[in-house]
Formats: sequence, C-alpha cells, structure tokens
Amino acid sequence: MFGIILAGGSGSRLWPISRDLYPKQLLNLNSDKSLVQDTFERLSSFIPTDNIISTTNAKHISNIKMQLKELTENPIVLSEPETKNTAPAIAVATKYISQNLCKDPIILAVPSDHLIKDIDNFVKSIQKGVELAEKGYIVTFGVKPSYVETGFGYIQVEKNLDDGFKVNTFIEKPDSEWVQKYVNEKTCFWNSGIFMFKASAMLNEIKEHAQEIYEVLEQLNFNNNNEIPYLIFEKMPNISIDYAVMEKSDKLAMIELESDWKDLGSWESIYEISPKDGNNNVFIGHVLDKNSKNSLVYASSKLVTTIGLDNAIIVETEDAILACSKDRTQDVKEIYETLKKQNDDTHSVHKTVYRPWGFYTVIAQGKGFLTKIIHVKSGQKLSVQSHNHRSEHWVILSGTAKVVLESKEIILSSGHSVDIPVKAIHSLQNPYEEDLEIIEIQKGDILIEEDIIRYEDMYGRV
Repeated sequence: MFGIILAGGSGSRLWPISRDLYPKQLLNLNSDKSLVQDTFERLSSFIPTDNIISTTNAKHISNIKMQLKELTENPIVLSEPETKNTAPAIAVATKYISQNLCKDPIILAVPSDHLIKDIDNFVKSIQKGVELAEKGYIVTFGVKPSYVETGFGYIQVEKNLDDGFKVNTFIEKPDSEWVQKYVNEKTCFWNSGIFMFKASAMLNEIKEHAQEIYEVLEQLNFNNNNEIPYLIFEKMPNISIDYAVMEKSDKLAMIELESDWKDLGSWESIYEISPKDGNNNVFIGHVLDKNSKNSLVYASSKLVTTIGLDNAIIVETEDAILACSKDRTQDVKEIYETLKKQNDDTHSVHKTVYRPWGFYTVIAQGKGFLTKIIHVKSGQKLSVQSHNHRSEHWVILSGTAKVVLESKEIILSSGHSVDIPVKAIHSLQNPYEEDLEIIEIQKGDILIEEDIIRYEDMYGRV
C-alpha cells in the first residue's frame, strides 16, 4: 500500500493562528507534534515510510520537509507550483506513484488536519477497504454523524457490500433539510475526506469525469524527480476531488470509520477536543476570566482578560485578534478572504515566521525600515544571498555568528555588529553548538521577502 498526505491547504477557518505561509497542518494543536507529523506517524504504523508521499504548495515545501525529516530520513514531498485543491493533488500524486514507484498499487489518500487517537481501530477500518479497492471501487470512509452539520460532505448509502456499503449519493455540503432527513433515517455518514483506490481505478475515473485534469496529467513526466512543471500544472482546474470525481462516480463504496475522528477545521472543533473547566471553558495561554462559560479563549503573546462571556471564541496573536460567537466559526474564512483581497499581510504571515534554519520575529516596522530578531539553530545557515533594494545591519545578541560577506569570513560574538550593503553577496551561519540570535535592521524603499536573490542554499530553495 502507498499513502498520499494532502498537506497544501491554507487553514483559513483557523485564522489568526493559521496563516497562508504557515497554515494549520504545520501547527501543534493537540500534541507535541504538528498535524502533518501526526498524520505521517499514523500512516507509518501500517505503510512503509518510503511509500508515503506528501503533496503541498511550493511555499510550504521547506517547512513540510523540515518537519517530516524529524520522522524519516528522506521524505518524499511533491511541490505544487500553485494551489489547485485536492483533485489535482490526488491526480498528480497518483501518477507520480504509478510512474516512479509502483505500477498499480492500492493508495490511501488522507488529509493532514485530522485528529485520530484510536489508531488500532483506524487501521482495522482501513484494512476492511482493501478488498473493495482491489475490486476497482473507490472506497470512502464514512463517520456516523453525531449532530447535524452542513459544513461537511455527506455519503448516503444504499445497501450492504461485503464489509461496506454501496454509495447511493455523495454530496458536498448539502442544505440542512437534506441532512436532517437522512440523518434521521440513519442512512448517511459524514465524509471523512479519506479515500482508498487502485491507482488505475482513480486515473480511469478522472479520465471519465474530469477530462481537463486528465489531459494535464498526460503531459506530466516526472523523470525520476518530484518537480511539477509550472507551465503544465497551471492548466489544472481549481476543484476538489469531491466535486470532480466523487459526486459523479458510480464506483464508490463506503466503509464505516469505526475509530474516533475529528476534522480540526474550525475554532469550534478546537474547543470540542480541548479539556474544559467547571464552566465548560477552554483557556489557553495567559488568560484571566470572571464568570464566563462555554467559551474558548486563546492567548499567544499577551494577557487576555474576559468577563461574562457565553459561547464565545477569543483568539489573540501578536498582530491580530479574533472575537466571534462559537456557532459562527465557519465564517472566519470570510474574514481571511477579505484580508487577502485587501492585500493585508495578516492573512499570510505571522510576526514570527519559521524557516528551516530557525525563525525570525518582526519587532518594528515603519517607512524605510524594518527590524527583526533572527534565531538560527545550531549547525544551520541561511542561504548565500543578496538584495537589490535594502541594506542590513546585524547586531549579535547571543551565540557566535559566522558571517560570509563578499567571500570574506567574519566571526562575531555577542555585542559585535556588521553592515551588509545593498547588492552585497552574504550569508549568516551558525556552525557552533549554541543557538545564535541577532537583531537585523533593514533600510530601503522596498522591504519584502521577495527581495532575496539566492545563490546557494542547503535547503534546496535556489
């Protein structure tokens, strides 16, 4: 068996902690590991790690690789040149597997944002689907509804089929009247977003129901690498696998997912999985409360004080605050999309941004200047680079820095500084045991991350 981890989403409903450049799958929401790491570990309990392929957007690939390298030496990560939703992601990963790794295997495709703790029953449910997949079915895994939820897709089943059910209707986010009817009849299940299939079966269904995707697939040839050419991939439609294939196919079967399952897609779902106090509140971080109930308050950097809340969500980050009714958390995506249209950076980046070598935090910004604290982990180094529009001044706060400036090596200890002129080729390195922390002051008319020209990079970003 092979596994595909779908790790390219933006996590917009978990804004403001989930951002476009550091989305929810990279966050530690319920354990000491991120969601994508939890997903990889879950699959690796029954699939060889060399058979697990992750697919993500090009802007996340460095962080995904960095996190997965903590679990396996050489993770396979496909880099999508731009976001095109789950149908192109599954199609491309399936072709990659069948072309490069195994001609026609059973493949299990899973999202990277699920919480599943009962691994034993999860694996048993997956194993029940293997025989149906071998027969050419696309196997879905349904979750018995515990309440009426119009934010999920639904699978309405017809009759028993070996260990599973023949799917009668697959519908993405139906209206509440439809949901209420079939939930009462106990013939429908939540769509978990987990699918199992033979590679040939999925490619055939894509050819029949999503011809536009199939035509692009025909042009792809990986040549034993995981590069997806932009000029080919940009022709892909932006569509989910649910709309492209599942709602149209007559080759669907369903296995009931008998383990626990939670889609961590909204703040309400975070509230549901979190330990609560005597008033049914969830307080995370530095929170001082008086007489609130049934609420979640998340403080990441400041003291947050609350009085008399009921069924409310409060989320504080360094640069944004969300306040909403607990039953309106699905609408957070609209705030995210509005910020995106307004080109507001709070949709895309945190003040603290993680990189393969460590992280940086923006502490001040104004016209013509930007100040960061940069933290470089032991043994790591930034790329060899230059900037066309800004100069930089570095002050060492702690640790020891090895600075390469126009081919000259400079060793700097705490309290010392160096100037990096505009267009000078330079690199900041930390080959020492102690972590390095510096203040960087940028000066110039254009102060953006895109003003980085890379010449060498140990993380493959050139």
